[in-house]
Formats: sequence, structure tokens, C-alpha cells
Amino acid sequence: MDQHTQLKKNFDKGNFQVGASRLKLAVWYLSNLLFFRSGLIPSSTILVVILRLFGAKIGRDVRIKPFIHIKYPWKLSIGDHSWLGECQIENLDYISIGKNVCISADAILLTGNHDYTSNSFKLITKPIVLEDGVWIATRAIVCPGVTAKTHSVLMTAALANADLLAYTVYQGNPARPARTRVLQSP
Repeated sequence: MDQHTQLKKNFDKGNFQVGASRLKLAVWYLSNLLFFRSGLIPSSTILVVILRLFGAKIGRDVRIKPFIHIKYPWKLSIGDHSWLGECQIENLDYISIGKNVCISADAILLTGNHDYTSNSFKLITKPIVLEDGVWIATRAIVCPGVTAKTHSVLMTAALANADLLAYTVYQGNPARPARTRVLQSP
């Protein structure tokens, strides 16, 4: 037999912990469907209150758009004045979003991946940190373990699989520095 015929379904979650009881998880899934994924509640204020009830740490004046997907709110913190569009937050591990951060529509934050060299397809999770002033543009993807330093930008459809330097604009797959971000005074 070759290596392919010897493989069997043997998924390994490693040390992964959801971080909540089954009841809390079930209530979150229902709330997520009813209030977030459906778009029935367009009010950012109400969505923030619901996320806080489930353990998310959220600062002042945070805007959250309807149709957002958040896997586990108790593994999420968002700083003051940040804005989250209709993005996907797959936070199997912790995600820390700083102040004045913008995550645009269809962006994806992924904290989990698999070891493709393992017969058990072992789950690997690593946290994501988006420091103050970061912008993750439309359809950009941030991979597990990435830190986006202050005021960095990940452009449309770019993929960050390594840390982003401060005040640097990245584009491409994998993301590469394209230019320096220079902020103008108001």
C-alpha cells in the first residue's frame, strides 16, 4: 500500500478549546444567525451590546455592520472608534483589534489552519493582532499568527501570512510592501 491508501479519517483538534459551555455556544450560534448573519438588526449599537453579552471586549464608538460573521465573540477585543464591515472573523484563537482600525467588507481574519504534513490534519491556531490605525481592505486575508503593526494597510485581495510593518502599505499574494503610508493632517 502507498501512503494514500493507508490514510484514514483521523482529525486532530490538538489542544483547541472553544472557551465556552455547550449552552453558551448554542445560544451564540442562534444569536449569530438571527441578529448578525441575517441583517435583521442594522443598528451597530445593538450588535455591540449583544457581542459584549457574549464576552467580547469592545471600546467606545465601535461600528459593526450587519452580515458580519464572528466565530467566537469571547475571543475578540476591539478598541475605540474601530469599524468592522461585512467581514469574516474566524477566531478559533484570540483576535485583538486596536483603536481606529477599519476592516472592510469581505475581509477575512483566520486564526486557524491545519498541518497538511500530518496524517491527522492537526489543527493549528495562532492569535492575530491588529494594532491602532490598521486598515484591512476589501477581500484581504490575514493568516494565523500575524501582527499588523500600527497604521499598516493590507490592500484589496492581499494575503498577509507574515507580520506587517508600521506605516507600510502591502499588496499581493503573499503581501509585499508597496509604499510607505503617510498620514496627512486634518
